[in-house]
Amino acid sequence: MSNLEANRWFTEISDRDGSAFSLRVNRKLDEIQSPFQNVEMYETTDFGNLMIIDGCTMVSTRENFFYHEMMSHPALFSHPAPKNVVIIGGGDCGTLREVLKHPDVETVTQIDIDEVVTQMSLKYFPELCASNDDPRATVMFDDGIKYMHNAAPESVDVVIVDGTDPVGPGEGLFNHAFYTSCLKALRPGGILVQQSESPLMHMTLLKEMRQAMLDVGFVDLQTLPFPQPIYPSGLWSATLARKGEMFNGFREQDAEQAGFDTEYYNTGIHKGALATPGFMRRAFESKD
Repeated sequence: MSNLEANRWFTEISDRDGSAFSLRVNRKLDEIQSPFQNVEMYETTDFGNLMIIDGCTMVSTRENFFYHEMMSHPALFSHPAPKNVVIIGGGDCGTLREVLKHPDVETVTQIDIDEVVTQMSLKYFPELCASNDDPRATVMFDDGIKYMHNAAPESVDVVIVDGTDPVGPGEGLFNHAFYTSCLKALRPGGILVQQSESPLMHMTLLKEMRQAMLDVGFVDLQTLPFPQPIYPSGLWSATLARKGEMFNGFREQDAEQAGFDTEYYNTGIHKGALATPGFMRRAFESKD
């Protein structure tokens, strides 16, 4: 539910969470109803441009780096040598840009079902799309669930699920069948990483997601919390699942000496995110 009030504030009201979040806007820039969802763009007074999908805040100029960096770099630096990466969703292309900062990555295939999201991003977030023409990148508009179902066995090192909430087009990205497809497509030691909602607001969903990953055969999990100012509670998470082996730290020296800039991610942030807060640890250990 959303509301553009007379005093020029955009407000996302989240009934499921009993919360609301507002940003002051100058004007509405664009709106397109795609075959899948409603996509709006606003110019805000303090957060740059803002993308809204089906009434929910998705991306803004000012803070998107938290999400895009934490969805990509922890997984890529946890894998010993990621060469082939698949991004499911990610239509704003920010995660694609971050993955392509890793020079040893050879191919990145992004599959988003809704071309309108990328069209809007090209127009209003061109900085996020700066790497779309990288020769290593393939940007597709198709059903990501079907793509993973048909993916060749053991053909991918990292799968990043950069989807919306588990409703509408994103609903099928949070179940056993999809995780089974991802497990099959990953090479031994491969990593699946999925945006896993707010640990504070959506713990039931987060626990169900983690259990489903274990049920289909992933052997180890990490849930990394990070700030996400425009999402419910301001606290979000990415959950990493490992195929065939346990997580064993990350390539700290490579991360420390990375030849690219980040706004949030660094080795200290990565270490800190691995220190699971007490309320999360107790929830994960509980059988309720």
